[in-house]
Amino acid sequence: MRVLVVNPGSSSLKVRVVDDAGAAAGTGAPEVVASADVPCAEGAAEAERLHAFMGGVKGLDAAGVRFVHGGAAFRRPVVVDSGVREALGEIADLAPLHNPPALDAIRVLAELWPDLPVAACFDTAFFADLPPAAATFAVPRRWTEEWGVRRFGFHGLSHSWASRQAAERLGRAGDRAFRVVTAHLGAGASLAAVRGGAPVDTTMGFTPLDGLVMATRCGAVDPGVLVWAQRHHGLTVDDLERILDRESGLLGLSGRSGDMRVVVGAAEAGDAAAGLALDVYLHRLRGSIAAMAAALGGLDALAFTGGVGEHSAAVRDRTCDGLAFLGVGGAVPVLVVEAREDLAILSEVRRLLG
Repeated sequence: MRVLVVNPGSSSLKVRVVDDAGAAAGTGAPEVVASADVPCAEGAAEAERLHAFMGGVKGLDAAGVRFVHGGAAFRRPVVVDSGVREALGEIADLAPLHNPPALDAIRVLAELWPDLPVAACFDTAFFADLPPAAATFAVPRRWTEEWGVRRFGFHGLSHSWASRQAAERLGRAGDRAFRVVTAHLGAGASLAAVRGGAPVDTTMGFTPLDGLVMATRCGAVDPGVLVWAQRHHGLTVDDLERILDRESGLLGLSGRSGDMRVVVGAAEAGDAAAGLALDVYLHRLRGSIAAMAAALGGLDALAFTGGVGEHSAAVRDRTCDGLAFLGVGGAVPVLVVEAREDLAILSEVRRLLG
């Protein structure tokens, strides 16, 4: 198959054409034969650039579009039709930086190739069957039963890929007892506790704001702070969304940047605010990895992936130094796995469309 893979990030839409002819024939790996990164601003893709790139692509068999949030309705990949498009539009605000550009891509695909099969692949699908103890928040039951409030989990395509790669590298593929914590660290960041290929816990919650400190997102914060800020400082819902999504995390702590490379460099040069930002990031990361290991009842491997996870040795080293009590770096191997959400989506498209 030749598949167009569309992967929305916080600031760009990554578009790749992946050809798996070599893999299907047993002569090589899937190959990226064309690519473009289309800028996104405030949750909207630059439609003209997206249209221009897609219009030049030939010979497609299908497309796969990543959606960060599938809500309660989408627990598995689905073929996109008008009803699916409408339902996805209704939940776009659950991931305001990511889902709207993905919808833009689906619209352009429908304009260019109305008969092309398009699969919507969901980051939340990997966590659809989390154990109730991990998925349920301690809020009134009707919030869960009537409103659908639960821990959805995110970066599922990446966590699924990284956990499979870790099992294969360590000779544990298919081992239902294999316990790995996967750390997807990029502009967004989350952990997953995975046993035998199935997740049992994760750090992100109802939206991608929860859990670890991120580039510009706050991660876990006492909800009482938000009530207090609204009551005493007049912040609106829109104010809170902007601040927690775009002005917090490493950027908010350092006052410099949400880019880990900038923060590490400034911290090493003696900048106190950057040093604190890095310390807070690592403190939350180490504690959360230990919590994931507890959910698994032990740990057989720790796998880093994502831009920071793959490329920041400083973050990996300082994280592992604080986890020696779990055997990390000793009895527990540490792996670096290249993030390949494009191949995870390709796999989903092949399973769904045959």
